[in-house]
Amino acid sequence: MSTRQTHTVTGAFGYSGKYIAQRLIANGHTVNTLTHATASANPFGSVVKAHPFHWHQPEKLVESLRGTSVLYNTYWVRFNHKGFSHADAVRNSHALFAAAKEAGVERIVHVSITNPSLDSPLEYFSGKAEVEQALVDTGVSYAILRPTVLFGKEDILINNIAWALRHLPVMGVFGDGSYRLQPIYVDDLAQLAVEQGERRQNVIIDAIGPETYTYRALIEMIGRTIGCPRPILSIPPWLGYAVGWGIGKLMGDVFITRAEIAGLMAELLYVEAPPAAETRLSDWVQQHAGTLGHRYSSELARRQTHSHPQRSR
Repeated sequence: MSTRQTHTVTGAFGYSGKYIAQRLIANGHTVNTLTHATASANPFGSVVKAHPFHWHQPEKLVESLRGTSVLYNTYWVRFNHKGFSHADAVRNSHALFAAAKEAGVERIVHVSITNPSLDSPLEYFSGKAEVEQALVDTGVSYAILRPTVLFGKEDILINNIAWALRHLPVMGVFGDGSYRLQPIYVDDLAQLAVEQGERRQNVIIDAIGPETYTYRALIEMIGRTIGCPRPILSIPPWLGYAVGWGIGKLMGDVFITRAEIAGLMAELLYVEAPPAAETRLSDWVQQHAGTLGHRYSSELARRQTHSHPQRSR
């Protein structure tokens, strides 16, 4: 399916959506985006046409998707906050998939998360599971990609670990820090998404990188590589959250949430599966050691650059 088609990416001005759009453009496709940032400068110029999401006007959402062969969905919210919530994201995702089906979209490539479960006590993971089920129920051909942590130039988690290592005399890990995660490079995820957009078989893929770290080992590797090794202390989760809350207050952001700590410690960012990407986080950190973590990356500031506080992953 290499012929020129129209592909629509949610959040093409954001993080993973931007990398997906870049690859689609390089492949010669016409690319549209659904975004809350229609008032922002379009980094692609006239190459990518931007449409608002129109969550509450389903007929307009359908029209925005009319003529689309493949929809790439990166839309979600990281945490509940005033103005946006996981419940909003679930409801909006239902509307998006229904509109895509009505518009005649042939294929939906959806970015989810590892270990989603309708029974999860964590709203992030139960919400992701509900959205996956909504996609399956449409009957539209789908590929569900389940990454853990994304890393790349615009990432928040890896950058802010490096920032903390540069500014704090010691680092804490929640509990013993032995829980694992498998970071994937954002452009590797984009490549996987575009490859799946060319296919029509229904698949679910654990989109994990080639390296597995314990949380403690991840911090040790980053500190060593950027030249800021720090003593690492095992601390109770409540204390780690309190410190993170304080950093968030200082920076006008949300540094980490209780739910994110619980998800980490439950190893929900780890799966027993072969890697789906090749770029090693250790190599990437080495290449960017001179700049990584010099500036704090604010989740809320990134959202506020958009015309609406929700974002794409």
